[in-house]
Amino acid sequence: MKAIRVQDPKDFDATVASTVQSAPGRVFVLLFGTEDVGTGESWCPDCVIADPLIRKWVGKVPDSTLLEVPVGERSVWKNNPENPYRKHPLIQLRAIPTLIEWGKSGPIKQLVESEAADPAALEKFIA
Repeated sequence: MKAIRVQDPKDFDATVASTVQSAPGRVFVLLFGTEDVGTGESWCPDCVIADPLIRKWVGKVPDSTLLEVPVGERSVWKNNPENPYRKHPLIQLRAIPTLIEWGKSGPIKQLVESEAADPAALEKFIA
């Protein structure tokens, strides 16, 4: 599994487009709460739980690429309708973590919040 980080929301569309065009396998987008500098973990408890499981399952997909997309610190995300990922026309993000499989035409399918930490749901999603 190759991982690519999208730090700036302004780079999201271009990064997704170029990755989908050049990736040898399936492309997955993981949207999550930005990591705390002091702990190295996301401020989002659900994201902390889901992250290792998502990486485990996406890593099983041959030639997969995971785009890591932090949505911002808690204050930038929580109750902020102006967050760029909430407003993104193809995502309209409502909860994190969200795992999306992305194809040439856009999002194919997604797992949201607790689904992203459910091994059975992840296995079905990856299959």
